[in-house]
Amino acid sequence: MPRLSHLLKTSLVLLLTAGSMHAAWADDDEGGGRWWGGSWGGGSRGGMVSNAPPQYKTECASCHMAYPAGLLPAGSWQNMMANLSKHFGNDASIDAASASAISQYLTSNAGTYKRVSEMPPEDRITESYWFQRKHGKHVNNSTWARPSIGSPSNCVACHQGAENGDFNEHSVRIPN
Repeated sequence: MPRLSHLLKTSLVLLLTAGSMHAAWADDDEGGGRWWGGSWGGGSRGGMVSNAPPQYKTECASCHMAYPAGLLPAGSWQNMMANLSKHFGNDASIDAASASAISQYLTSNAGTYKRVSEMPPEDRITESYWFQRKHGKHVNNSTWARPSIGSPSNCVACHQGAENGDFNEHSVRIPN
């Protein structure tokens, strides 16, 4: 009988552990941090969708990370692409063919999940509900101001897999 009791206790511990792991995974934005594709923004899992036009990486990533399209709703991407001459204080104007290809990609793969469907103030990823929820209570202004980080928009400073759409909170490394 002691052996059966031990077996039951072990089984219970395994079940509880599995349940805890599932809960942690689910809190990690329904996909272990890689939710910028799939139901969040069309296309494949991860950041860059296989149908991203080459202009997206060459034009957008020449100044900053090529943000996964699923980080913003289609309306925000449309606003951004329509106002490239005033892109967050810079003139990011590009030729019409590139703009069209990039716009098509971004709006087709934009976030559709409930946390992303709401357009954030000024179409800023860092002002979105989900970004504030994930970073607001954990990261203070002095952390953002570190030279190794620079600003909240520098995802790759702390999320090493950000360019591949991996924002798993368990692999965050905040630099000094």
